[in-house]
Amino acid sequence: MKLEIISPDRLVFSGDVEEVNLPGSAGFFTVLPRHTALISSLKAGPITYKAGGEQTVINVDGGFAEVKNDVVSVCVENVLA
Repeated sequence: MKLEIISPDRLVFSGDVEEVNLPGSAGFFTVLPRHTALISSLKAGPITYKAGGEQTVINVDGGFAEVKNDVVSVCVENVLA
């Protein structure tokens, strides 16, 4: 599945991943390949994804996520250090 994370000023990440964990407004949720379509608002917190067997964490300050046809598109307000 493909993951794209963008902020207003840059492309944060784009690539193939095995899973994504997102800080949804109603709680954390995991997206795996062939996940059903959804749109969710995100609260501040960590986005974690697994690519090539390695896990990466990106802390964000809220945003939105869309899952459709094995593509996870995430728009975030800010990426936190």
